Amino acid sequence: MRTFLRLSLFLLVLAACSPLPGQPAGTGIEGQVFIGPTCPVVRIDTPCPDRPFQAMLSVLNAQGKRVARFQTDADGRFRVSLAPGTYTLAPESSDAMTHAPQQAFTVVPGQFTKLTVAYDSGIR
Repeated sequence: MRTFLRLSLFLLVLAACSPLPGQPAGTGIEGQVFIGPTCPVVRIDTPCPDRPFQAMLSVLNAQGKRVARFQTDADGRFRVSLAPGTYTLAPESSDAMTHAPQQAFTVVPGQFTKLTVAYDSGIR
């Protein structure tokens, strides 16, 4: 009985650490989203660095079909599993002022590709 409980616990932990069915293990993208400028006037003596930004992002495959859509966390961070291949990251905008360019990227087997997304706040 004790061996059965240990085996059951081991299998439960193993299942919790495994990717979901159909998701590649250890392959995808990770990174952070920033927005700037965030101050109406930027001067040398008053720095105004870009800030982390929560955003909605889509991933398009080489044919332009959306294969993933996700929201970053409150600090703008994300980590998404993707199969190896060539993709485009398409940042979405919730208003007419904020925007970020699309980015082409490649996911290689066995690693996460690091991406940084820079939104323009529209403040000028």
